[in-house]
Amino acid sequence: MASSHAANLWVLLGLGLAGILLMTKKLKKSIREDFGAFIEKLQLLPPPQPAPPKAPHPLTSLTFAVSDVFDIEGYVTGFGHPDWARTHEPASRTATVVSNLVEGGATCVGKTIVDELAYRFCVLLGYWISVVCGMFVFSINGTNKHYGTPTNPAAHSRVPGGSSSGAAVAVAAKLVDFSLGVDTVGGVRVPAAFCGIMGFRSSHGAVSQMGIIPVATSLDTVGWFARDPNILRRVGHVLLHLPFAIQRSPRQIIIADDCFELLKIPIDRVDRVLIKSTEKLFGRQVLKHENLGDYFNSKVPSLKGFHKTNGELKTSPLRMLANVMRLLQRFLFNPMEDFLFIAMFTLLAVLMSSLRHEFKHNHEDWINSVKPTLDAAISAQVHEMLEMDDAEIENCKSIRNEMRVAINSLLKDDGLLVIPTTGFLPPKLGGKELLSEDYQNCAFSLLSISSISGCCQVTVPLGQHDKCPISVSFIARHGGDRFLLDSVQSMYASLQEQADIVATSKPSANAVSQEQSAEIAKEKLKNLETTFLSVLCSWERELYFTMGNQAYKDKQLQKAIGYYTEAIKLNGNNATYYSNRAAAHLEQGSFLQAEADCTKAINLDKKNVKAYLRRGTAREMLGYYKEAIEGELSLCNCSVADVDFSYALVLEPTNKRAYLSADRLRKVFM
Repeated sequence: MASSHAANLWVLLGLGLAGILLMTKKLKKSIREDFGAFIEKLQLLPPPQPAPPKAPHPLTSLTFAVSDVFDIEGYVTGFGHPDWARTHEPASRTATVVSNLVEGGATCVGKTIVDELAYRFCVLLGYWISVVCGMFVFSINGTNKHYGTPTNPAAHSRVPGGSSSGAAVAVAAKLVDFSLGVDTVGGVRVPAAFCGIMGFRSSHGAVSQMGIIPVATSLDTVGWFARDPNILRRVGHVLLHLPFAIQRSPRQIIIADDCFELLKIPIDRVDRVLIKSTEKLFGRQVLKHENLGDYFNSKVPSLKGFHKTNGELKTSPLRMLANVMRLLQRFLFNPMEDFLFIAMFTLLAVLMSSLRHEFKHNHEDWINSVKPTLDAAISAQVHEMLEMDDAEIENCKSIRNEMRVAINSLLKDDGLLVIPTTGFLPPKLGGKELLSEDYQNCAFSLLSISSISGCCQVTVPLGQHDKCPISVSFIARHGGDRFLLDSVQSMYASLQEQADIVATSKPSANAVSQEQSAEIAKEKLKNLETTFLSVLCSWERELYFTMGNQAYKDKQLQKAIGYYTEAIKLNGNNATYYSNRAAAHLEQGSFLQAEADCTKAINLDKKNVKAYLRRGTAREMLGYYKEAIEGELSLCNCSVADVDFSYALVLEPTNKRAYLSADRLRKVFM
C-alpha cells in the first residue's frame, strides 16, 4: 500500500513538472521570435556602393523597418486594419522617405504593426475624454485587436506604446537598427519611451510625407527610432537632407518645472540625471527653469478664445471650459498644476479638434462605403463626428502659429526645453490605468506641446524604475532638427552614465514619490489655508478695533463697546482691546465693567500704563479709595502695594495724570 501511494505521488509530481514545461513552452511561443512586431517581411536592397574615391553610402550595412502606413511599391499598405488592406490595391510607388533611406545604403526588411487605422478612439482613452471632449483621440498604447499587440521587449507585461508600436518593438528587440513611424500626437515619442529606446519626432513639414497614409495632415510628422544616438543622427541627416555643418552645443537647457510635477515616479530619479549631466558637459549656467503653464497663458492669447464662437455649437469642445473647471476641482490639492492643466487641456482640445476634422476629411468616404469592422464604441464615435466650422478651424491655426512663435522665442536657436515624455511608466496590458483620467490627462498634456507647435522632439531613455523604462524628452524650436540631433548625440553618453549612477545609488533624502508629493502638496495647501484664515482673522480683529476707536472718538460709546467686544471674541489675549473697552465703560459710568476689563488687561500685560490709570479711576469713582492707592507692595514709604496710579508712575515717571491722581488721593487720606 505504501509503495502504491509513493508511485501515485511520483506520477503526480511528473504530471506537475510536465505541466510547468508545457506552460513555459506556451509562454515562449506566445512571445514570437519577432515579438509580434512585423506584419509583413520583405527586402528592399540598397544600390551598389559608389566607386572610390567617392564616400560610401551614409547608412551602409544598416537595416530598418517601416510602420504599415508607408507605401512600398507592390505591397498593400494596411493602415493597421484588415478591411483597409482588403479594399486597397498595392502601392504603385514607394514612399519618398523609404526610398531615400534605401538609396542612402540601408536595407528595408519589413512592415510593422500600427494601431488600428493608426489610432483608436475614446474607448481606449477612457470615459473622461468622451465626456470632456466628445471626440476620439489617438491611442498611445500600441494595441491592435486584429493583428495582436506587439510584445514590449523591455517589459513583457506592459504595453509597447503606440501608434507605431511594431516599429519601436523591432528596434528595442534588436531586430533592426532603426525604424520609421508617424507621430501625430505621440505615435513615435510614446513607444520609444515605453520600450526604452530613442524616438525622434521631426519638425512638422521638415520631412516629405509623400506615400504615407495621412491621419491629420497638419499634425502628422515622420519620426524614427534607434538604440544608438549616432544612428539616430545619421538617419536624420539623410531624411532631412542636411549638408555638413559644425556641431553646436546648447547654450540654455530649460527645465519645465510644472511639467515635471506631473511625473508619477520620484522626480529626483530624473532631475538628478539631467542636472548632473548638464553641469558636467556645459556648466551650471546653462540650466534654467520655466513654468510652461504661465508662459503659454501669457504668450498664446488665442487659447483663451478657443471656446468663443458665434452662437452655440453642437460639439462638446465649446462646453469644455465648464468641464475643465469641474475637473480642476480634483486637482486643487496641487496649485502648481492649475495653470498647466488649464493651458494643456485647452491645447488638447485644439489638438483633437484639428485631428477629428482632418481624419474625417481624409477617410470619411472609405468608412461610409466599406463599413469596416470596428468596436461598437469606436463605430459610434465615427458616425457621431461633426465638422468644425470655419471659426474653429481658423482659431486652431492661430493657436498653432502662436504656440510655434512662443516656443521659438523661448528656445531661440540654441535652447532645449526638457519635459517628461509621458509622466507614467508603461501601463500593464489590460490594466485599469489605460482608462484612467490621470494617465490620459498627464500624457496628452505633455504630448500636445510639440504636436500643436510642430516643433521637433526626441525621447531619450534614462534607464529603468521598478523594472520599467523611464525617459525624458528634449524639444527644440521648429526647424531646429539638426541642432536637436547634435545635442542628443553629445549628451547621450553622459545621460546614460548619470542614469546608471542614480539607479545604483541610494535614494537621496530629497527623493519623494508622486504620492508623497501629493501629500506634501495637500499639507502645504492646508498650511496655506490656515495661514490665510489667520491673516483674515487678524485683519478682521484690527478692523473691529479701528471701528471701535472711531466710535469712541465720535462719542458713540455703546457702538465702541460692541466693536471692542467683537475684537476680543477673535482674540481674547490682547490687553489693548480690554483697556480700550474699559475707557468706553468709564465714559458711560460703568465702573465695575471698566475695573474688570482693566484687571484683565493688566493680567495680560503688566506694563500697560493706561490700564493702571483707568482701573485707578474706576476704583476712585466706586469709592475704593484705599484700593486705588494701596496694594501689597511697599512703595514711597507707604505700606500699600499695587497702587494703580503709583505703579503707572513707576512705568512712566513723567506721566502727569498718574502723578496728579496719586497725589490727590494721598491728600485725601493724610
